[in-house]
Amino acid sequence: MRDPPAAPERPDAPAPARPPAGTKPPWHALPPDQVLSSLESTAEGLTDEEARQRLSRHGPNVLERTQGDGPLKLLWRQVNSPFIWVLIASAVLAVIMGKVTDGLVVAAVVVLNTLIGFVQEYRAGKAIESLSRMVPENATVIRAGRKLRVPAAQGVPGDVMELAPGDKVPADMRLLTARNLTVEEAALTGESVPAQKAVAPVPEDVELGDRTSLLFGGTLVTSGSATAVVVATGQATELGRISTLLHEATDLQTPLTQALAVIARYITLGILVISAALLAVGLVRGYAVSEAVVVAIALAVAAIPEGLPAIVTIALAIGVQRMAARRAVIRKLPAVETLGSTTVICTDKTGTLTRNEMTVQALWTTHGRYALSGVGYSPKGRLTREGQPVEAPPPDVRELLLAGALCNDSALQHRDGQWDMTGDPTEAALLVAAEKAGVRVDDARRAHPRVDAIPFESENQFMATLHDDGKGGRRMLLKGAPEVVLRRCVLEEGFSSSTVLTEVEGLARQGMRVLAVASREVPVSHAALRMEDVEGGLRLLGLEGMIDPPREEAMAAVRACHEAGITVKMITGDHPATAAAIGAQLGLLKPDEEGIPGARLAATEDTALEEVALRSNVFARVAPEHKLRLVRALQRRQHVVAMTGDGVNDAPALKQANIGVAMGVTGTAVAKDAADIVLTDDNFASIVAAVEEGRRVYDNLIKSLAFVLPTNLGLALILLFGVSFFPIQEVEGRLVPLMAMLPTQLLWINLVATVSLALPLAFEAREPDVMRRAPRAPGAPVLSRFVLMRTGLVALLMAAGAIGLFLWEFRRDIPRTGQAHALAEAQTMAVNTVISFQIFYLFMCRSLMGPVRKVGLFSNRAVFVGMGLLVLLQVAFMYLPFMQRVFGTAPLGWEDVGLSILVGAVVLPVVGLEKWLRQRKEDTDASSGRGAPRLRERAPA
Repeated sequence: MRDPPAAPERPDAPAPARPPAGTKPPWHALPPDQVLSSLESTAEGLTDEEARQRLSRHGPNVLERTQGDGPLKLLWRQVNSPFIWVLIASAVLAVIMGKVTDGLVVAAVVVLNTLIGFVQEYRAGKAIESLSRMVPENATVIRAGRKLRVPAAQGVPGDVMELAPGDKVPADMRLLTARNLTVEEAALTGESVPAQKAVAPVPEDVELGDRTSLLFGGTLVTSGSATAVVVATGQATELGRISTLLHEATDLQTPLTQALAVIARYITLGILVISAALLAVGLVRGYAVSEAVVVAIALAVAAIPEGLPAIVTIALAIGVQRMAARRAVIRKLPAVETLGSTTVICTDKTGTLTRNEMTVQALWTTHGRYALSGVGYSPKGRLTREGQPVEAPPPDVRELLLAGALCNDSALQHRDGQWDMTGDPTEAALLVAAEKAGVRVDDARRAHPRVDAIPFESENQFMATLHDDGKGGRRMLLKGAPEVVLRRCVLEEGFSSSTVLTEVEGLARQGMRVLAVASREVPVSHAALRMEDVEGGLRLLGLEGMIDPPREEAMAAVRACHEAGITVKMITGDHPATAAAIGAQLGLLKPDEEGIPGARLAATEDTALEEVALRSNVFARVAPEHKLRLVRALQRRQHVVAMTGDGVNDAPALKQANIGVAMGVTGTAVAKDAADIVLTDDNFASIVAAVEEGRRVYDNLIKSLAFVLPTNLGLALILLFGVSFFPIQEVEGRLVPLMAMLPTQLLWINLVATVSLALPLAFEAREPDVMRRAPRAPGAPVLSRFVLMRTGLVALLMAAGAIGLFLWEFRRDIPRTGQAHALAEAQTMAVNTVISFQIFYLFMCRSLMGPVRKVGLFSNRAVFVGMGLLVLLQVAFMYLPFMQRVFGTAPLGWEDVGLSILVGAVVLPVVGLEKWLRQRKEDTDASSGRGAPRLRERAPA
């Protein structure tokens, strides 16, 4: 059962279901006969002909489905990006100029990247279909006084339907009759316990969760029975309104996709400018037009990081696997990285920060106040008084807990190592409280068998039972709303109703729901309970205060988020007092602060809402559109917003958020399909693990970027220097430019060598301080000044070393081997030098700002596997005849190989010195106050 709200309710946005004219009060404020009159129906229901006419007028009771994007449109979306267009243009030009092999390799990279993105997007985003699955297939309808079983899709406004336990409500309905009716509305309203429903009208301006005379489509009847008249079907229902909001929510670009788009534009512009310059220089120096174009294509092949899309995709896929091991299932690939840039987490309360398991935490008797520890349905906890443990419960506490367990229809079960309950969560909490204090419920029920009962009804606000007392007499027990129970009690001397109600108000201010328990001795001849038996003369046993408390791990997770510079905001449909109490326990509110109710959000303009969203961390009694508005308000202030939730009411905000996180166990299919990430354990603490993993993924992507870009720039510089200064040779009557590397050799470096070394960086261990840094600024460029400076430094070293050894080897070998063989050896020497630079530079990239020992030399064995694989491939590149034919290479002597390795090792002391100087400057700035001390790995972002 459920007691009245712990705090006064506030107005909220009106329901979508209203009388036809639009001038009458909402349906929940009208009496049943007026509702029937407005709908031109009767308690006997519609006739078959009337139902057919209304079905034709209103349409079927189904949610509209928008046509999803077809395969071709999804495929086009993957291709339509600047980066991919650059690769496609390079491939086409290479084929046109006769470089078929080069073109096909680049095209293969485009196809692979496109297919991966296509598959990910095709499998994601089916939320509207899940909404339609929430509508039941059949319903019991009364037509012209006859009960019929009809498809739910044929339900129309004015239909009278019957509902029983286990039924899904087929449409929005106004109650006509109800007996002991409770409905599970948590997925729609965020309520922790089933809502008690009643026929009586409620005020027009009450919020969604307090419209007790209405039933909403897609919710579940948990107990009792009812008849109700349909007032809205299909898109006109509350569920349909959420479906509309879900359509209006937009999928945003992630910081990673935005950053990669910027990089692609930079690369495109740079390639066009440098290629044009090279073409002009070549023509001025006397190149044939065809040769000048080939050089320009070679530059494009060199400058485009062909392997980068594959590196990014595989790094994200590795992050997916790691997150799955930490109980976070990724549905959309870029979501892996987006978590790392999250600045605000907006989370639902029920089932996310809390366990969705009511727990008795406070007891009161006329002898004093007591507390019970423990969370959830597990009967583990201690009884304390004023902070001191109470080993054996005093008689007054035992009597209170025993009565709460006997006047109770719920049951506890221990299955598969987990405690679960059957029945009402509030009653289950009473059983758990009794077990914690040593009252064995099963033994007590056998010792005090029930003789009769008055079931709970919302009109009465209490439940009463009659039991044998085990001593030859009988005992009546009563539990219910405190003010109702108190009216029936004779209080002990020194206590008054106001005294008890003061205790009730104190517990309510802590967000607790409060039940009062009373008893009365009757003779053994008393065989049945009547309403007049419980009208007075009872003795108050005490009060039990309960709440759906925060998960212990969620409290630690919120603290970890704060340490990581992430703001946590709780957005719930529960009562303001309950939300404030939970928020205070989680550290989201100060003791004197209050949450913001949904009514205030509804009355606040969008511009003012931005300030409210930033200042406040707890929002209560919110409707789905409020959650959506809050997310959008934070996004307008440039925040990267993660939204967690499990209900249908969370789905629009989950889709709108930069990163949507749904609960996998208790979450609805709608929420899961709208989300980017699904937590398999419904634990908010898993968010922290996912954020940590997201930051690790981003760090490793930056490391990969800092590793890949110097190679591309270095190769471009090698070509630029050659075109500008290398001599032009006459071969078979044609003027041919001397090139330090062939296009196929450039592709070998870009695709084989670079990828085999960059991919292991995706496995790099997280930096020790990854969760002690503030989130990176949403607009911070990936190509930061740090990355650009490091890229330029290493590229210059690489180009100088490769050009120097190329010229040395070429001039040395011409006299003894001839020009053709000398050129092949010199080009092979240049390739070998670049790869040597890459291998040594890889170690420097394992920690961008600190020494490699910071992350551990052997913490990432994939690095050594990648190096070993590349060495074997490079040996084949130089010494296998078919590889020599394909790539135009020649075998090198061990002296030449050793020299290229020695030159490549120059990068170690140079970059090491650069790291030391940068670190020293930052430490000096921090100590002198010229710069805020910051974590060094923040620099790349």
